[in-house]
Amino acid sequence: MENKILELEKKYWKAMETRDFDTVRSLTRFPCIVAGKDGIRSVDEPSFKKMFDSGAGNQLKVVDISDAESEIIAEDTAVLAYLVELEYSMEGRKSSGKCACTSTWVKVNKNWVCAMHTESDLRK
Repeated sequence: MENKILELEKKYWKAMETRDFDTVRSLTRFPCIVAGKDGIRSVDEPSFKKMFDSGAGNQLKVVDISDAESEIIAEDTAVLAYLVELEYSMEGRKSSGKCACTSTWVKVNKNWVCAMHTESDLRK
């Protein structure tokens, strides 16, 4: 089961990379909680769609996902932590970074969805 959660997380990142909102939406529990360099917020589906669409001209590439640790907390709750290495292209400028991420996955109507995601930039 723990490998399934990591595979769902990878599927989520792939959908972000390919700009596949339908897959991202299907893997997200709304409202979801997001924490990162812009702070902490609870995001409903319309707000999430707006955030997703705002990055339409940007490109994201997942270089690597590593050091994953996961745990099934209950039959309908799992937590996952991992490192992700990313490359970005925003407004013609390229950059890269590495983050420590955590996600909480819950089972809703027999489907696993992400209820919370955090990203912490790592020092270069």
